[in-house]
Amino acid sequence: MELVPIGSDLYACLQPDTGLGASNSGFIDRDGGLVVDTMWDLPRTQQMIDLYATVNSDPAKRLINTHHNGDHCWGNQLFAEVGTEIIGHRLCAQYMERELSPAIFVALCEGVEPDSPFAALVAALQTFDFRDIVVTPPTTLIEGDAVVDLDGKPAHLLYVGPAHTPGDVVIHLPDDGVVFTGDILFHRCTPIGWEGTFANWIEALKRVEALHPEVVVPGHGPLATVDGLRGQREYLQYVLIEARESFDRGRSTLEAAQRIDLGPYSLWTEPERLVFQVDRAYREFAGIPWDQPVDTTRVFAEMATLRAQYGSVSD
Repeated sequence: MELVPIGSDLYACLQPDTGLGASNSGFIDRDGGLVVDTMWDLPRTQQMIDLYATVNSDPAKRLINTHHNGDHCWGNQLFAEVGTEIIGHRLCAQYMERELSPAIFVALCEGVEPDSPFAALVAALQTFDFRDIVVTPPTTLIEGDAVVDLDGKPAHLLYVGPAHTPGDVVIHLPDDGVVFTGDILFHRCTPIGWEGTFANWIEALKRVEALHPEVVVPGHGPLATVDGLRGQREYLQYVLIEARESFDRGRSTLEAAQRIDLGPYSLWTEPERLVFQVDRAYREFAGIPWDQPVDTTRVFAEMATLRAQYGSVSD
Protein backbone atom coordinates (compact mmCIF):
# COMPACT_ATOMS: atom_id res chain seq x y z
CA MET A 1 0.00 0.00 0.00
CA GLU A 2 1.42 3.35 -1.05
CA LEU A 3 0.47 6.96 -0.38
CA VAL A 4 1.02 9.03 -3.53
CA PRO A 5 0.72 12.86 -3.64
CA ILE A 6 -1.39 13.90 -6.65
CA GLY A 7 -1.79 17.62 -6.03
CA SER A 8 -1.88 20.27 -3.35
CA ASP A 9 -3.32 18.53 -0.25
CA LEU A 10 -4.43 15.57 -2.42
CA TYR A 11 -3.35 11.95 -2.10
CA ALA A 12 -4.08 8.57 -3.60
CA CYS A 13 -3.73 5.41 -1.54
CA LEU A 14 -2.85 2.68 -4.03
CA GLN A 15 -2.58 -1.06 -3.65
CA PRO A 16 -0.71 -3.31 -6.09
CA ASP A 17 -3.15 -4.94 -8.50
CA THR A 18 -3.06 -8.44 -7.06
CA GLY A 19 -6.56 -9.23 -8.31
CA LEU A 20 -10.01 -9.24 -6.77
CA GLY A 21 -10.37 -6.74 -3.92
CA ALA A 22 -7.12 -4.81 -4.39
CA SER A 23 -8.85 -1.43 -4.38
CA ASN A 24 -7.66 2.17 -4.10
CA SER A 25 -8.64 5.07 -1.87
CA GLY A 26 -8.05 8.80 -1.75
CA PHE A 27 -7.54 11.58 0.78
CA ILE A 28 -8.31 15.29 0.43
CA ASP A 29 -6.64 17.19 3.28
CA ARG A 30 -9.04 20.11 3.37
CA ASP A 31 -11.73 21.23 5.81
CA GLY A 32 -10.96 18.50 8.31
CA GLY A 33 -10.19 15.84 5.73
CA LEU A 34 -12.25 13.86 3.25
CA VAL A 35 -11.53 10.18 2.52
CA VAL A 36 -12.73 8.47 -0.65
CA ASP A 37 -13.55 4.81 0.06
CA THR A 38 -12.16 2.34 2.55
CA MET A 39 -10.64 -1.11 2.05
CA TRP A 40 -12.10 -4.63 2.08
CA ASP A 41 -11.03 -5.54 5.59
CA LEU A 42 -10.17 -3.85 8.85
CA PRO A 43 -6.39 -4.44 8.86
CA ARG A 44 -5.96 -2.87 5.43
CA THR A 45 -8.28 0.00 6.30
CA GLN A 46 -6.24 0.66 9.43
CA GLN A 47 -3.08 0.62 7.34
CA MET A 48 -4.70 3.17 5.04
CA ILE A 49 -5.71 5.34 8.02
CA ASP A 50 -2.14 5.18 9.33
CA LEU A 51 -0.84 6.41 5.99
CA TYR A 52 -3.30 9.32 5.98
CA ALA A 53 -2.23 10.11 9.55
CA THR A 54 1.26 10.92 8.25
CA VAL A 55 -0.43 13.86 6.47
CA ASN A 56 -3.08 14.76 9.07
CA SER A 57 -3.24 12.93 12.39
CA ASP A 58 -6.80 14.04 13.18
CA PRO A 59 -9.72 11.71 12.30
CA ALA A 60 -11.18 12.59 8.90
CA LYS A 61 -14.28 14.77 9.04
CA ARG A 62 -15.92 13.05 6.06
CA LEU A 63 -15.82 9.77 4.17
CA ILE A 64 -17.44 9.21 0.78
CA ASN A 65 -18.27 5.73 -0.53
CA THR A 66 -18.23 5.60 -4.32
CA HIS A 67 -20.41 2.45 -4.31
CA HIS A 68 -21.53 -0.47 -2.17
CA ASN A 69 -19.07 -3.28 -2.97
CA GLY A 70 -17.26 -4.42 0.15
CA ASP A 71 -13.76 -3.73 -1.14
CA HIS A 72 -14.67 -0.03 -1.07
CA CYS A 73 -16.66 0.22 2.16
CA TRP A 74 -16.17 -2.65 4.62
CA GLY A 75 -13.71 -0.54 6.58
CA ASN A 76 -16.37 2.12 7.25
CA GLN A 77 -16.83 1.12 10.87
CA LEU A 78 -13.36 2.40 11.79
CA PHE A 79 -14.47 5.86 10.65
CA ALA A 80 -17.91 5.69 12.27
CA GLU A 81 -16.23 4.86 15.59
CA VAL A 82 -14.46 8.24 15.58
CA GLY A 83 -17.47 10.26 14.42
CA THR A 84 -16.66 10.66 10.73
CA GLU A 85 -19.63 11.63 8.56
CA ILE A 86 -20.16 8.89 5.94
CA ILE A 87 -21.65 10.03 2.64
CA GLY A 88 -22.98 7.97 -0.25
CA HIS A 89 -25.78 7.63 -2.74
CA ARG A 90 -29.08 6.29 -1.41
CA LEU A 91 -28.69 3.17 -3.57
CA CYS A 92 -25.17 2.63 -2.26
CA ALA A 93 -26.56 2.43 1.28
CA GLN A 94 -29.51 0.30 0.19
CA TYR A 95 -27.42 -2.26 -1.69
CA MET A 96 -24.78 -2.37 1.02
CA GLU A 97 -27.40 -4.00 3.22
CA ARG A 98 -28.06 -6.60 0.48
CA GLU A 99 -24.42 -7.49 -0.21
CA LEU A 100 -23.10 -10.90 0.81
CA SER A 101 -22.11 -10.68 4.45
CA PRO A 102 -18.51 -10.78 5.70
CA ALA A 103 -19.42 -14.02 7.50
CA ILE A 104 -20.07 -15.69 4.13
CA PHE A 105 -16.61 -14.66 2.97
CA VAL A 106 -15.09 -16.09 6.14
CA ALA A 107 -16.87 -19.38 5.46
CA LEU A 108 -15.70 -19.38 1.82
CA CYS A 109 -12.10 -18.86 2.83
CA GLU A 110 -12.23 -21.64 5.39
CA GLY A 111 -14.30 -24.21 3.48
CA VAL A 112 -13.15 -24.38 -0.14
CA GLU A 113 -11.84 -27.70 -1.45
CA PRO A 114 -8.39 -27.59 -3.12
CA ASP A 115 -9.75 -29.10 -6.37
CA SER A 116 -12.74 -26.74 -6.51
CA PRO A 117 -13.03 -24.52 -9.61
CA PHE A 118 -13.22 -21.65 -7.14
CA ALA A 119 -9.88 -22.48 -5.48
CA ALA A 120 -8.02 -19.72 -7.34
CA LEU A 121 -10.72 -17.19 -6.48
CA VAL A 122 -10.69 -18.16 -2.81
CA ALA A 123 -6.90 -18.01 -2.74
CA ALA A 124 -7.24 -14.31 -3.61
CA LEU A 125 -9.87 -13.84 -0.90
CA GLN A 126 -7.65 -15.52 1.69
CA THR A 127 -5.25 -12.57 1.58
CA PHE A 128 -7.97 -10.57 3.37
CA ASP A 129 -9.27 -10.89 6.93
CA PHE A 130 -13.06 -10.69 6.88
CA ARG A 131 -13.48 -11.27 10.62
CA ASP A 132 -15.01 -8.67 12.93
CA ILE A 133 -16.41 -6.51 10.11
CA VAL A 134 -19.64 -4.67 10.89
CA VAL A 135 -21.21 -3.44 7.66
CA THR A 136 -21.69 0.31 8.16
CA PRO A 137 -23.68 2.08 5.41
CA PRO A 138 -23.52 5.82 4.72
CA THR A 139 -25.92 7.91 6.76
CA THR A 140 -25.67 11.15 4.76
CA LEU A 141 -27.42 10.20 1.53
CA ILE A 142 -27.54 11.93 -1.83
CA GLU A 143 -30.01 11.30 -4.67
CA GLY A 144 -28.12 12.87 -7.57
CA ASP A 145 -25.22 15.25 -8.01
CA ALA A 146 -24.06 17.19 -4.96
CA VAL A 147 -21.29 19.58 -3.94
CA VAL A 148 -19.19 19.55 -0.77
CA ASP A 149 -17.34 22.76 0.07
CA LEU A 150 -13.79 22.08 1.27
CA ASP A 151 -12.23 25.30 2.55
CA GLY A 152 -13.66 27.22 -0.38
CA LYS A 153 -12.82 24.60 -3.00
CA PRO A 154 -15.67 22.44 -4.30
CA ALA A 155 -15.75 18.66 -4.45
CA HIS A 156 -18.40 17.67 -6.97
CA LEU A 157 -20.11 14.36 -6.23
CA LEU A 158 -21.42 13.14 -9.58
CA TYR A 159 -23.98 10.37 -9.65
CA VAL A 160 -23.30 8.19 -12.71
CA GLY A 161 -25.15 4.97 -11.85
CA PRO A 162 -26.45 2.46 -12.44
CA ALA A 163 -23.22 1.61 -14.28
CA HIS A 164 -20.82 -0.63 -12.35
CA THR A 165 -23.37 -0.70 -9.52
CA PRO A 166 -26.64 1.18 -8.84
CA GLY A 167 -25.15 3.87 -6.61
CA ASP A 168 -21.98 4.85 -8.47
CA VAL A 169 -20.57 8.26 -7.54
CA VAL A 170 -17.37 9.87 -8.80
CA ILE A 171 -15.66 12.78 -7.02
CA HIS A 172 -14.43 15.64 -9.21
CA LEU A 173 -12.15 18.38 -7.93
CA PRO A 174 -12.39 20.94 -10.77
CA ASP A 175 -9.85 23.33 -9.25
CA ASP A 176 -7.26 20.57 -9.24
CA GLY A 177 -8.05 18.56 -12.36
CA VAL A 178 -8.49 15.39 -10.29
CA VAL A 179 -11.19 12.74 -10.37
CA PHE A 180 -11.69 9.77 -8.03
CA THR A 181 -13.75 7.30 -10.05
CA GLY A 182 -14.39 4.34 -7.78
CA ASP A 183 -15.04 1.31 -9.98
CA ILE A 184 -16.25 3.31 -12.94
CA LEU A 185 -12.63 2.82 -13.96
CA PHE A 186 -10.52 -0.31 -13.63
CA HIS A 187 -7.18 0.85 -15.03
CA ARG A 188 -5.07 -1.76 -16.83
CA CYS A 189 -7.16 -4.48 -15.21
CA THR A 190 -10.25 -6.15 -16.62
CA PRO A 191 -13.47 -4.64 -15.24
CA ILE A 192 -16.26 -6.51 -13.51
CA GLY A 193 -19.80 -5.17 -13.63
CA TRP A 194 -22.48 -6.26 -11.19
CA GLU A 195 -25.62 -4.21 -11.72
CA GLY A 196 -26.25 -1.52 -14.31
CA THR A 197 -26.03 -1.39 -18.10
CA PHE A 198 -23.41 -1.08 -20.80
CA ALA A 199 -25.02 2.15 -21.98
CA ASN A 200 -24.88 3.77 -18.54
CA TRP A 201 -21.31 2.64 -17.89
CA ILE A 202 -20.15 3.93 -21.27
CA GLU A 203 -21.96 7.23 -20.69
CA ALA A 204 -20.40 7.48 -17.22
CA LEU A 205 -16.93 7.14 -18.72
CA LYS A 206 -17.78 9.72 -21.39
CA ARG A 207 -18.98 12.11 -18.71
CA VAL A 208 -15.73 11.81 -16.78
CA GLU A 209 -13.69 12.09 -19.99
CA ALA A 210 -15.49 15.37 -20.73
CA LEU A 211 -14.15 16.79 -17.46
CA HIS A 212 -10.62 16.58 -18.96
CA PRO A 213 -8.97 15.54 -15.69
CA GLU A 214 -5.20 15.61 -15.42
CA VAL A 215 -5.14 12.85 -12.79
CA VAL A 216 -7.62 9.99 -12.48
CA VAL A 217 -7.60 7.78 -9.38
CA PRO A 218 -9.27 4.52 -10.45
CA GLY A 219 -11.04 2.06 -8.21
CA HIS A 220 -8.40 -0.52 -9.15
CA GLY A 221 -5.05 -0.26 -10.84
CA PRO A 222 -2.46 2.52 -11.21
CA LEU A 223 -3.13 6.22 -11.61
CA ALA A 224 -4.57 7.15 -14.98
CA THR A 225 -5.36 10.00 -17.33
CA VAL A 226 -8.15 10.52 -19.85
CA ASP A 227 -6.51 7.81 -21.97
CA GLY A 228 -7.34 5.24 -19.29
CA LEU A 229 -10.99 6.27 -19.29
CA ARG A 230 -11.11 6.09 -23.07
CA GLY A 231 -9.42 2.70 -23.07
CA GLN A 232 -12.00 1.11 -20.79
CA ARG A 233 -14.87 2.71 -22.72
CA GLU A 234 -13.54 1.27 -25.97
CA TYR A 235 -13.14 -2.13 -24.29
CA LEU A 236 -16.78 -2.14 -23.20
CA GLN A 237 -17.94 -1.06 -26.64
CA TYR A 238 -15.86 -3.80 -28.30
CA VAL A 239 -17.09 -6.56 -25.97
CA LEU A 240 -20.71 -5.50 -26.49
CA ILE A 241 -20.38 -5.76 -30.27
CA GLU A 242 -18.59 -9.12 -30.12
CA ALA A 243 -21.08 -10.55 -27.63
CA ARG A 244 -24.02 -9.54 -29.82
CA GLU A 245 -22.77 -11.69 -32.70
CA SER A 246 -22.44 -14.75 -30.48
CA PHE A 247 -25.80 -14.14 -28.80
CA ASP A 248 -27.51 -14.00 -32.18
CA ARG A 249 -25.88 -17.30 -33.13
CA GLY A 250 -27.06 -19.01 -29.95
CA ARG A 251 -23.66 -19.55 -28.37
CA SER A 252 -23.28 -19.82 -24.60
CA THR A 253 -21.68 -17.01 -22.65
CA LEU A 254 -18.56 -19.12 -22.16
CA GLU A 255 -18.35 -19.92 -25.87
CA ALA A 256 -18.77 -16.24 -26.67
CA ALA A 257 -15.98 -15.26 -24.30
CA GLN A 258 -13.69 -17.95 -25.69
CA ARG A 259 -14.18 -16.59 -29.21
CA ILE A 260 -13.40 -12.94 -28.42
CA ASP A 261 -9.91 -11.88 -29.48
CA LEU A 262 -8.78 -9.62 -26.66
CA GLY A 263 -5.84 -8.19 -28.57
CA PRO A 264 -4.19 -5.48 -26.43
CA TYR A 265 -6.75 -6.06 -23.67
CA SER A 266 -5.14 -9.44 -23.02
CA LEU A 267 -2.34 -7.49 -21.30
CA TRP A 268 -4.76 -6.26 -18.66
CA THR A 269 -4.68 -8.25 -15.45
CA GLU A 270 -7.22 -11.05 -15.07
CA PRO A 271 -8.52 -10.99 -18.66
CA GLU A 272 -10.77 -13.95 -17.76
CA ARG A 273 -13.10 -11.44 -16.11
CA LEU A 274 -14.32 -10.90 -19.66
CA VAL A 275 -17.01 -13.48 -18.82
CA PHE A 276 -18.72 -10.98 -16.52
CA GLN A 277 -19.12 -8.47 -19.32
CA VAL A 278 -20.35 -11.11 -21.77
CA ASP A 279 -22.88 -12.28 -19.19
CA ARG A 280 -24.07 -8.70 -18.68
CA ALA A 281 -24.41 -8.24 -22.46
CA TYR A 282 -26.44 -11.47 -22.80
CA ARG A 283 -28.79 -10.40 -20.02
CA GLU A 284 -29.33 -7.06 -21.73
CA PHE A 285 -29.96 -8.71 -25.11
CA ALA A 286 -32.50 -11.01 -23.45
CA GLY A 287 -34.32 -8.07 -21.89
CA ILE A 288 -33.48 -9.07 -18.31
CA PRO A 289 -33.71 -6.08 -15.91
CA TRP A 290 -30.36 -4.56 -14.96
CA ASP A 291 -30.96 -5.10 -11.26
CA GLN A 292 -31.68 -8.83 -11.42
CA PRO A 293 -28.97 -10.63 -9.41
CA VAL A 294 -26.05 -12.08 -11.35
CA ASP A 295 -25.58 -15.86 -11.23
CA THR A 296 -22.13 -15.44 -9.70
CA THR A 297 -21.58 -19.15 -9.13
CA ARG A 298 -21.90 -19.90 -12.84
CA VAL A 299 -19.96 -16.82 -13.96
CA PHE A 300 -17.07 -17.44 -11.59
CA ALA A 301 -16.95 -21.07 -12.75
CA GLU A 302 -16.76 -19.89 -16.38
CA MET A 303 -14.10 -17.40 -15.37
CA ALA A 304 -12.09 -20.27 -13.89
CA THR A 305 -12.44 -22.17 -17.17
CA LEU A 306 -11.10 -19.19 -19.12
CA ARG A 307 -8.28 -18.75 -16.63
CA ALA A 308 -7.24 -22.37 -17.17
CA GLN A 309 -7.52 -21.93 -20.94
CA TYR A 310 -5.22 -18.94 -21.37
CA GLY A 311 -4.04 -18.10 -17.89
CA SER A 312 -3.93 -14.68 -16.30
CA VAL A 313 -1.18 -12.13 -16.66
CA SER A 314 -1.48 -11.60 -12.91
CA ASP A 315 -0.21 -15.14 -12.28
